[in-house]
Amino acid sequence: MSEVLHPGTLDELVDAVRSTQRLLAVGAETKPRLSSVDATKLSMEGLRGIVEYDPGEFTFTALAGTAVREIVAALAERGQYMPFDPMLLDASSTLGGVVASGLSGPGRFRFGGIRDFILGVRFVDGDGRLLRLGGKVVKNAAGFDLPKFFVGSLGRFGVLAEMTLKVFPRPSSTLTLRLDANSIEAATSILLGAAGRRWELDALEIPPGELRVALRLAGPPPALQSIASEILSQWDGQIMARDDSMALWASLGEFAWTHRDGVLAKVVLAPTQLARLHHSLRTLEDIRIHVSAGGNVAFVSLAASVFVPDLDARLRDLGLSGMTLRGIGPLWLGHRRVTQIEGAVKEALDPKNRFPSLDE
Repeated sequence: MSEVLHPGTLDELVDAVRSTQRLLAVGAETKPRLSSVDATKLSMEGLRGIVEYDPGEFTFTALAGTAVREIVAALAERGQYMPFDPMLLDASSTLGGVVASGLSGPGRFRFGGIRDFILGVRFVDGDGRLLRLGGKVVKNAAGFDLPKFFVGSLGRFGVLAEMTLKVFPRPSSTLTLRLDANSIEAATSILLGAAGRRWELDALEIPPGELRVALRLAGPPPALQSIASEILSQWDGQIMARDDSMALWASLGEFAWTHRDGVLAKVVLAPTQLARLHHSLRTLEDIRIHVSAGGNVAFVSLAASVFVPDLDARLRDLGLSGMTLRGIGPLWLGHRRVTQIEGAVKEALDPKNRFPSLDE
């Protein structure tokens, strides 16, 4: 289906859902494979803007089509930020897309992903009802925490219209270290060793094309220098120049390191599985891998879709799950885990199957 609907108000959004048999909401489509299904597209670009921002309560509410970089800028004016490092800001990713994809950046290591920051949502369900789940304050303990089910739901449970998130004070400074490793096993050892120390690291990554660990600290400058000295007494490495570190984190956040016209996939794993994944995938032609969140996520870039079946088979052999974010290939890769609660939530919120299934 090529039709695209463009609601400009919440009433128009409700009417669009009620009048369309099969549809899927889309934002800036920065992760196009997630919306590559046979359904009428419901563009959220007309539903944008920060509805409410209370710096004293460290919360904001915004419409789903709001560009995340606009929110980041508004928060920065008050010395606040979203610690999970939302990705693809320069590509104009939207708040609804971030929630629906469940995609978080390097800051997830210390603070958790977007799932840990969402407080409430307004959405249109499969019956065309505009509903609210959760609240607008941090201390909200009423009922089940249903808003979290929308994180990573890919728009298959309903159309997200508005979201409320909590935010944190922005740290006064950051410092990035690059630690040397001569093998993936050594890099994994650093990940595990650094994660278990008392330093409360802000981010812990293995950048693509490297066998070195990028470690980010955040806080008052004197404390960061002291912690950096202690870390460098444990492992060989160096403090990165500020411009170099900013370029590194920007590249990771925008997926600038990936094959532009290739396939990009997200793989969920544990740090102890990292070496096996690396050795299994390294023979694929021109593969690029970024290990994020202390070794709990890997982003894999393939030069072309012809290599997707090999990636799928190797993930399956390893018992790992992947999801295609960009490029031609199946949505799910490897071992797809399906829970009963997923089906129950889908049935409750979309009994008419107005939205595609999570298998598409």
